[in-house]
Amino acid sequence: MAHLAGVSRATVSRVVNGSTRVRPDVVELVQRAVTQLNYVPNRAARSLAAQRTMSIALVVPEDAHRFFSDPYFADIVQGIDDRLETSEYVLTLLLAHPRSPSDKTRRYLLGGNVDGALVVSHHSGDHFLSELARSLPVVFGGRPMGPVARADDHYVDVDNHLGAVLATRHLLEAGGRNVATVAGPEDMPAALDREQGWRDTLREAGLASDRLIRGDFTEVSGVRAGLSLLDRWPDTDAVFVANDLMASGVMLAFAERGVAVPDDVALVGFDDSPYAVRGPLGLTTIDQRTREMGGIAADMLLRRLAGEPVEPTQVLAPRLVVRESSLPAPSRTGGAG
Repeated sequence: MAHLAGVSRATVSRVVNGSTRVRPDVVELVQRAVTQLNYVPNRAARSLAAQRTMSIALVVPEDAHRFFSDPYFADIVQGIDDRLETSEYVLTLLLAHPRSPSDKTRRYLLGGNVDGALVVSHHSGDHFLSELARSLPVVFGGRPMGPVARADDHYVDVDNHLGAVLATRHLLEAGGRNVATVAGPEDMPAALDREQGWRDTLREAGLASDRLIRGDFTEVSGVRAGLSLLDRWPDTDAVFVANDLMASGVMLAFAERGVAVPDDVALVGFDDSPYAVRGPLGLTTIDQRTREMGGIAADMLLRRLAGEPVEPTQVLAPRLVVRESSLPAPSRTGGAG
């Protein structure tokens, strides 16, 4: 192939192994040679020669129901798969029990079965997954948190604090003054950052930030939170919900109680998932660029495995997507109606 393409064997090796350090015109020459010679890499032979498995683990410390019901995971896996499609690596899914991965999971990850790992939906109690980065190339989807988090951890994240600020400011601009939040779990960095963004924005506006109900990022917890919120603070006129699944549950709870969105309560979610547009009323939400995040995380790991320099952290800017659930109500803004 090197002779046919007119390049060195090392260049062919880099192209075949998915390196990004080869010029596009040279990549095209090598790919033409691959096609002409009908070359198919022998994965077993390459693994033995390079002492690599050509396999990457996607580790998700959630149960199967949560993984398959939350569209966040579908989007981030799609982004990962889009990037791996142009490489020789295959993806292995490992659903690890939150906070207590099994010995089987530990043995698999540290037993030479994968070359690296991507970890998403990280919890502060997942100490083993944080420690994993000491023995294996790891990239986290989301900022790792906890007593063993390291300054040189590699991760890609969205600016969750800024996303919450954008959401809460929008609710204030829509006329909200009694602004509540349905926050996520206390052991997840994304949930804490979104909660803090909500608090900071209300404090800057001179408003109280005591209307908080906590859920677990599921729709069922959103229903419970919505009912509890109405029972405790019936005069609430705006709600920032930490993800779209819970926001969907809140809307169901409000409908059960006869509370109209947005006429009685303005609502903003977070994710810009399919749940934001599945009903007759579009949900205003924060686009956290989940698919892009998955692709960047996979690219970071591939670069690390190729020995290429890579910045340890990338933080994406969120954007507000305005739909019907937060349109200003005349009763709140003083309009004539």
